Amino acid sequence: MSVNNEVDEPGWEVDPDDDWGLAVLATVGRQLKLRREAVGMRASDFAVAVGYGEDLVYKIEGGKRIPRPEYLDKAEEVLDADGLIAAMKEDVARVRYPKTVRALAKMEAKAVELLSYGSHTLHGLLQTEEYARALLQTRRPSPSDTDLERAVAGRVARKSIYQRSPAPELSFVLEEATLRRPVGGQMALHRQIEHILELAQLRNVEIQVMPMTRWDHPGTGGRIQVLKFGDGTAVGRMDDEFNGRPVSEPKQLRILELSYGIIRAEAMTARESMAFIEQLLGET
Repeated sequence: MSVNNEVDEPGWEVDPDDDWGLAVLATVGRQLKLRREAVGMRASDFAVAVGYGEDLVYKIEGGKRIPRPEYLDKAEEVLDADGLIAAMKEDVARVRYPKTVRALAKMEAKAVELLSYGSHTLHGLLQTEEYARALLQTRRPSPSDTDLERAVAGRVARKSIYQRSPAPELSFVLEEATLRRPVGGQMALHRQIEHILELAQLRNVEIQVMPMTRWDHPGTGGRIQVLKFGDGTAVGRMDDEFNGRPVSEPKQLRILELSYGIIRAEAMTARESMAFIEQLLGET
């Protein structure tokens, strides 16, 4: 049997500042160890049975390492855990994402409407994994391999919003420049544009493009994002308003929605935008 020794692979370490994540992993590790001991299996034998290194088994049981989903699946099978281990998978998956990403994903999961204008990059919900990784690698100081992989995983996980039912209404206004900038290389851009066209086919997604020739609109100050929830509340932010902090007061949200409304009116229509993006795809 081949042994999957992933101890040094980046992206699966525990964030030492993530108290909730540490608590989850400590609980999961303890349960795995108790279940293993209950069936009278030594760590070395368990490692062979699941196909992972013994050192990794100790790290996971000690709450020092985030177990992969397939590790938990194998442990469930080997230990005949009656669904106990499988029930942990959702919380374990969340631990891998940075705290700030978990908070954002939690809000997006509750939103019934999302408004987003991006002035210099594509919204995270539109990005392919390839594009996201290339973009995150430009951060300074340069992220460690672990931080990079955690950030990429978190960004990709947020895209579960597209599988929600009922589906939220998603509105994106993209600057033309972001569709021309070859983040990750020309082929990565080509695949990114293809992905945007696929998302635009969803009935609950509207994508518009702001031509570079149009500058007389509130978006010159930076990004604008608004999330609206089913109970009538909302939260939003704008780079050059309220110090870029999230706001939820009606008066503040009115400023964001007014600005976004003007931006949508100045941008190409959704149909015009799709024709424009298809033209760009042919040029990449």
